[in-house]
Amino acid sequence: MKVPFGDMKLHYVAYKQEIDQAVHRVLESGYYILGGELEKFESDFEKFLGAGYVAGCASGTEAIYLALAAEGVTTGDEVLVVAHTAVPTISAISMTGATPVFVDIDPNTYVMDVDLVEAKINEKTKAIVPVHIYGQMADMDPLVEICKKHKIMLLEDCAQSTGATYKGKAAGTIGDYGSFSYYPSKNLGAFGDGGAVSTNSRENFDKLVMLRNYGQSKRYYHDIVGINSRLDEMQAAILSAQIPFVEEWNDRRREIADRYNRGLADVVKTPIEEDGRKHVYHLYVIQTDHRDELQEYLLEQGIQCLIHYPNPAHLQKAYSFLGYKPGSLPQTEKVVKRILSLPMFPELSNEQVDAVIDGIKSFYAERKSTNAKMTASVS
Repeated sequence: MKVPFGDMKLHYVAYKQEIDQAVHRVLESGYYILGGELEKFESDFEKFLGAGYVAGCASGTEAIYLALAAEGVTTGDEVLVVAHTAVPTISAISMTGATPVFVDIDPNTYVMDVDLVEAKINEKTKAIVPVHIYGQMADMDPLVEICKKHKIMLLEDCAQSTGATYKGKAAGTIGDYGSFSYYPSKNLGAFGDGGAVSTNSRENFDKLVMLRNYGQSKRYYHDIVGINSRLDEMQAAILSAQIPFVEEWNDRRREIADRYNRGLADVVKTPIEEDGRKHVYHLYVIQTDHRDELQEYLLEQGIQCLIHYPNPAHLQKAYSFLGYKPGSLPQTEKVVKRILSLPMFPELSNEQVDAVIDGIKSFYAERKSTNAKMTASVS
């Protein structure tokens, strides 16, 4: 059985009526930028989060940039972040002129190791950006205390964690800001690029709204230096149409994860969900010492699997000027050689999940058989 890593067309077909109605409504309105659809989406997503304010923007990358810019982060400042993330997280920090300073991860949960944070803080540190990677939130209580103690900004990268919670609080509602990506494959995805910034402060929200639209307080009056980062009406309408289904989709992701967990627990290292955290499994990531061989085997069986992410940010050529060398972040560097992302999307059938499980078990059975034959031939 062939199993795709994702299937956006299948998603569209399943929700065609809702999405088509949203698109037609925008086209018939003749209004495409900063209109009622954006206001509706922002209000709908605020209700989904259960706290604060939401400002839509053009992408998850620019959501991080806008939040940092709203706090005046700029050249000469430092921002603590993990290297085990999609490079757009780091790109956004670079856009401000600030320097990313990398903190190693917990190898079991893949999120920032909070025990290593304070040692990285100095007078240049202006923000901490924990990445809620794969769908599970970082350990937020210690980070909140650290940021209060040192009077620095806390920005949650929620690109992969829409709907995740920490002790009952939604991702994006605990820090000073939360940044969201609506890339099509996300737990809540647009049909193109899109993003948003959440904040519990009305003052912060008002500043974000100006920053995303050239710094305008009203048309042609620019109070601050801003950029063009607007979530257009089409994407806002499509996102609003899908918000009512996000919890249902996340529940299905958790069902799939549980099926994987039960089928693979004795074969590979499966994901860990920490107490007090609700994991929403944007990605289902296993660890194995035989990652490359397993991936090749599964691909030959028609099962698509990917690596998120094979080369951490601190070792990317683009960031070589920061001076990090192999061995700088030992847990990150160990993990990226072992991780493999299995198919994970709400429309995935149980039969497809079982096919992935069977494929992985077959790989290890064949490997065991081959090793046994080699041992017998030697003896």
